[in-house]
Amino acid sequence: MSTAGGDDVEIAAAAPEDAGEILTVQRAAYLVEAQLYGDPFIPPLVESLDQMRKVLAGDAVVLKAVTGGRVIGAVRAQFSDRMCLVGRLVVVPDRQGAGVGTRLMRALEDEVAGRVDACVLFTGHLSEGNLRLYRRLGYTETHRERVAAHLTLVHMRKSLAQGPAAGPDPARTGRRR
Repeated sequence: MSTAGGDDVEIAAAAPEDAGEILTVQRAAYLVEAQLYGDPFIPPLVESLDQMRKVLAGDAVVLKAVTGGRVIGAVRAQFSDRMCLVGRLVVVPDRQGAGVGTRLMRALEDEVAGRVDACVLFTGHLSEGNLRLYRRLGYTETHRERVAAHLTLVHMRKSLAQGPAAGPDPARTGRRR
């Protein structure tokens, strides 16, 4: 486990026994998204405990953020050829905006560097906080996809061909490993 930054948050690989806690964090985090889009049936809210366990037992990379024994965030990645498909970046509501999501994304990029050429992800068009975070991390919009009257997905990509820390990045300054 590595301590992220100067606080008490540790980033580590998640295991099947973390499924319940991660699902709880995921549901808490996605409630805001469900309200934003007026859709209580978005996939992260209806994912079952068994589905979560299968993800954690499979070949996906799933990282968790832990403080004081409490899981406060998670992110997952699956692979397609030399592409990392990032999904379900979640942080408990009381820790959002404190850098946990950034740390999870950086740790994920570090984990998959060398294995993939790029990371791709998507988020909803109304999710301004998510869009700001991903842009700050170096993701650029590739296209938009309207999937429902109330939802357009914004697809984004970040090249990792030269490594996750290619070029100067002030967000990484002072980060300890």
